[in-house]
Amino acid sequence: MNLMYSIQTAFGNLRANKLRSLLTMLGVIIGVGAVIVMVAIVQGASARVTDEFKQLGSSLIIVYFQQDSRDAKKTTRKIDGMTMEDIRQLEEQCDLIKDVSAEMPLGSDVKVHFAEREANSNPNGVQPAYERLRKLNLSQGRFISDLDMQTWAKVCVLGDKVATELFKDSNPIGQSVQVNGLTLTVIGVAAKKGRSMEGDADRALFVPLTTVQKRLMGKELVGVVWAEAKDPTRLEPAMDQMWQFFMRRYDNIPGFHVDSQENILNSINKILAVFGIILGSIAGLALLVGGIGIMNIMLVSVTERTREVGIRKAIGAKRRDILLQFLIESGVLSGTGGLLGIALGAAFAYTIGYVTQFVPSLQSPTGQKGIAIYLPVGFSIGAFLFSASIGIFFGIYPAVRASRLDPITALRHE
Repeated sequence: MNLMYSIQTAFGNLRANKLRSLLTMLGVIIGVGAVIVMVAIVQGASARVTDEFKQLGSSLIIVYFQQDSRDAKKTTRKIDGMTMEDIRQLEEQCDLIKDVSAEMPLGSDVKVHFAEREANSNPNGVQPAYERLRKLNLSQGRFISDLDMQTWAKVCVLGDKVATELFKDSNPIGQSVQVNGLTLTVIGVAAKKGRSMEGDADRALFVPLTTVQKRLMGKELVGVVWAEAKDPTRLEPAMDQMWQFFMRRYDNIPGFHVDSQENILNSINKILAVFGIILGSIAGLALLVGGIGIMNIMLVSVTERTREVGIRKAIGAKRRDILLQFLIESGVLSGTGGLLGIALGAAFAYTIGYVTQFVPSLQSPTGQKGIAIYLPVGFSIGAFLFSASIGIFFGIYPAVRASRLDPITALRHE
């Protein structure tokens, strides 16, 4: 029996029973469509997160102190956190790192005032190296300088949203704003960046770290330390060197965390992968239901076409011809359902991506808007082949049953 003829016959049977075929394929369509939507969103999210971290550089190291309450009970030594003396010693003793920048966050949604206007901001005390380490771009003015640090200058750099809400279309450079009772002169405005995993970057407000420590806090505390490895290929040794530095300096007190952008990215991708597996398992159940539906309808088809099978055997068709015919039909049934599922799933996923472009809060630091959608072509081909194989697998029993029919008994069937 010619293969092309078998495929044409299979499509002819689908057309002859359009509604039944559609209902049979529904489980496969839903299952494959769900897998496609899930993969497009998860892969898109992974690609966007990767882009965000690439902007910051894979060799960037983050250090912070946050003692767990359980660890605090095990030690009698208590510290408020890192200090500027730690930073000075760190730069001297750790030869595998460069461009250290300490940061001291002052909270979130802090009110900043100009004349009768106010805006929410996320103020941070930072050092000059922060601009390069965090890939910060300015649309106006300049960033914090070494001279600002030395003189505890009362200056600041505003995020894009803060500058827009306070000054509208007027030039903010040289104007004075009030934050936490401190009057600061605006020396720069950061370029629009959008939201990231750290929050809304356009609501940032940067102040010289010494100004925060001397004029607001009264002590040289540091909240976060950003550092860059001299050699990106020696990131782990650089992190280990920093870890050992703090352990020696504070007698192994628990609470210090040393991590890198690359490790955080890998952790996020692992979480996304687990999320994808869970969703994929749910979609797999739909494919299983679809496969059972195909088996059921093929068994019905065998019963309906018993006489046809008898005639084919009577004129010389062999068991393998009958077996192949029914396997092709079940494969065509599930393969067609898979193609429809891919098309509908892709259309739904890209519709989600398009609609969410109009949600401002979903804009990424890379300038992309909405939920990122990415569907690898190779996965779409794999989804089609898998759906076709599902039909063939569940079509084996009905095909074997048809091939074993006795031609004389089959010819007598009404």
